Amino acid sequence: MDIFSLLLAPLFKLPRTYKRVIQLAVDSALIITSFFLAMLLRLDTWSFITVPRVWWVLPVLLPVSLIIFIRLGFYRAVIRYMGMHAFQTVAIGIGASAVSLIAVNYMMQLPVPRSVPFIYAMLALLTIGGARFVLRALYLKNQLRYKERVLVYGAGTSGRQLVVSLSHGREHEPVAFIDDSSALNGAFIQGLKVYPPHRINNIVERYGVDKILLAMPSVSRARRREILQVLEPLSVPVQSVPSTSDLVSGKARVSELRDVAVEDLLGRDPVPADPDLLSANIRSKTVMVTGAGGSIGSELCRQILYQQPRQLLLLEISEYGLYQIEAELLALAKTNGIDITIRALQGSVQHRSRLEAIMRFFHVDTVYHAAAYKHVPMVEHNMIEGLSNNVLGTLACAQAAIAAGVNAFTLISTDKAVRPTNVMGASKRLAELVCQALGEKQDTTLFSMVRFGNVLGSSGSVVPLFRRQIAEGGLSPSPTPTSLATS
Repeated sequence: MDIFSLLLAPLFKLPRTYKRVIQLAVDSALIITSFFLAMLLRLDTWSFITVPRVWWVLPVLLPVSLIIFIRLGFYRAVIRYMGMHAFQTVAIGIGASAVSLIAVNYMMQLPVPRSVPFIYAMLALLTIGGARFVLRALYLKNQLRYKERVLVYGAGTSGRQLVVSLSHGREHEPVAFIDDSSALNGAFIQGLKVYPPHRINNIVERYGVDKILLAMPSVSRARRREILQVLEPLSVPVQSVPSTSDLVSGKARVSELRDVAVEDLLGRDPVPADPDLLSANIRSKTVMVTGAGGSIGSELCRQILYQQPRQLLLLEISEYGLYQIEAELLALAKTNGIDITIRALQGSVQHRSRLEAIMRFFHVDTVYHAAAYKHVPMVEHNMIEGLSNNVLGTLACAQAAIAAGVNAFTLISTDKAVRPTNVMGASKRLAELVCQALGEKQDTTLFSMVRFGNVLGSSGSVVPLFRRQIAEGGLSPSPTPTSLATS
């Protein structure tokens, strides 16, 4: 058991009142010791010990020095968090104590050499100030045993803020910076040295790095992907600080570390949407979303909500999915001050009469048809139900839209409809053909189709499975679930 566990740990756990009393007692002893050593060094003899008038200075020096220390806030500072400002305060307090020693010696004409106060000041700075910083160093050294050693990639503003935040925490200990800028190579920032990227292998080994933190929230995804490719062979976990937009909006702080998003691995920056195109068939209109509780349908509903339609109709066969998306959208509307009517409607897209009745009653202007079974292996093993829902359901929904006089009908298709090699892709291609055929036979409803690729985080995505396998330490020995979609 080390000295910290035996002596200092119990000391740090004491109430603050007890700690202040102990500091007063220790400082008193150190003031006396510093004065004694100053006299000894100046006179180079022990004879002054027997001269009573030499010690008359202490009854005045002690209380005056302690009062000065108290007034300067010596005993309000938390030793474990002391920094340069605290050191300056200690220096000022000890300087004031030395001045009081000079004044007492002059007024009482004591046999204390005039150089003693200066020697006393240097010794007091070493003992009183040094004791505090030694305790702080011992505390921080002990905490290092329980902290993850982290390497910060990015020595900019976010990186500096991250290091300051982590240094005061109990989980991570920053050991060095990595930065692309050659101007910072070899510089010291927040006490940490900045290294170039090509030395990262050596730095990870030398410091025993447990984790790498990306502190570059404003770089492009393409650059972030390049960095991740460099870090991949290191087999060290990588996390990042929140995006610039989240930091600016106040949704997140620099110290809130996140796992690297799957989007970062794509190396593509998002393309901003055209607001005029977004609102063309939505703003001030009645919009209906089928499959509103699904991963794609629910995101469509969120985006539609911000375009402020007159009414938003949510059609979903799953009771729980419908309840969830309705509650979320109502909360979003309230938070953002959006005043629209949201209606939760339960039903199947295969029931044409039900769909037509809904569209006629609410005077629907636009339909986004997202209802579909999209898990490739699941549809492969349930072909009849998959074809019925994806093809016949699209047919029923499209015919109902035409009959009800809907202006625009958009089918949410999939890239698997291109030269389909599975039942799910074939069913969606048939759904596209249905919409194309109906679009050519009438001019009441404008039919359009959009093919989505692999939607990250959707219910058909493999990403959640991969994340779970990584969290569990590798591939699951169990066979791949049949509900998993190919990617």
